[in-house]
Amino acid sequence: MRIRTTGLAAIMAALALAGCGRGEGPVEDAAAPEGDAAVAARPHTPGDSETLRAIKQRGRVNCGVNPGLIGFAYTDNRGEWRGFDVDFCRALAAAVLGDPRAVRFVPLNAEQRFEALRTGRVDVLWRNTSWTLTREAGDALTFAGINYYDGQGFLVRRSLNLNSASELNGARVCVQSGSTSELNVGDYFRSRGIEYRPVVLRTEEEARQAYAREDCDALTADISALAAARVSLTNQQAHAVLPDVISKEPLGPVVRREDEGWASIVRWTLNALILAEELGVTDDNVAQLARESGDPRIRRMLGREGEFGAMLGLPNDWAQKAIAATGNYGEIFDRNLGSQSTLDLARGLNAQWNARPGGLIYGLPIR
Repeated sequence: MRIRTTGLAAIMAALALAGCGRGEGPVEDAAAPEGDAAVAARPHTPGDSETLRAIKQRGRVNCGVNPGLIGFAYTDNRGEWRGFDVDFCRALAAAVLGDPRAVRFVPLNAEQRFEALRTGRVDVLWRNTSWTLTREAGDALTFAGINYYDGQGFLVRRSLNLNSASELNGARVCVQSGSTSELNVGDYFRSRGIEYRPVVLRTEEEARQAYAREDCDALTADISALAAARVSLTNQQAHAVLPDVISKEPLGPVVRREDEGWASIVRWTLNALILAEELGVTDDNVAQLARESGDPRIRRMLGREGEFGAMLGLPNDWAQKAIAATGNYGEIFDRNLGSQSTLDLARGLNAQWNARPGGLIYGLPIR
């Protein structure tokens, strides 16, 4: 009995000392991170972005784009880069450096694009690239948003009298290698027990040329790319895109994973252009609204209230400069893909969420 009492007393004394230790003087926390773990535990600041520092030092943004896709990225007769993705690159350069011309366009095919990003040849990949699990988790990349919702389809000659892709039994189908299109078309026909003969080409341009030479009966790719391919054909009225949409293709900018500060800059530049359309801010009225608007949403976005630019490591008028350079999302779309372009694509899923009919484009709040 005496032994048990003594043991109990010792335990109580130890607990009392431990309690005193917690209340007096510094006590080492065994769970506190040390070394690399301590660095990782600290929150990132805008100055942590190695990409942003490199861009400011060189004085330009290196932007990876498609080598030539009408509507998205191509050079005009004067050698100037034009297109939907090109305009987003220019807006990003305006936000970061204050100059939409401070951008170097690096044409990259599907096989080159991710390696160019990983090795630092480009700062951002802004070309028709689908956001998938394998690319983000497996390839250790970060998608900074979605600027175009697409889907895969089939371009065929009207002379074949086809109404559906399910009628392509035994057909030769041109497709680009190393793309999600190559995987999707295999899934589509295999799941339906349909035989087909894939004609796999190295680049988008080679696939389009093979279709034009009639080396295949159908060309499969994103529907936006098929619209561009159709425009480039000698007699575009002789060709049609079938109504089948066999996949979801969310296209958007990609950056290296390890630079979250830079990912935020790309993400919020895209978002500002989307939000600008929702709020009625255009390249024509952005300067006036920055001076006169009483709408707190617009004032925050254009840098008249708050310190939102500083959170990104940018001037507070970063979004105003981006919008002034290229216009808002809707202006960029109409000019390159929509009613003002040769493609004349409907907004469809790429309409604003509150449009009639509504789409999937949704601006995140800047506040």
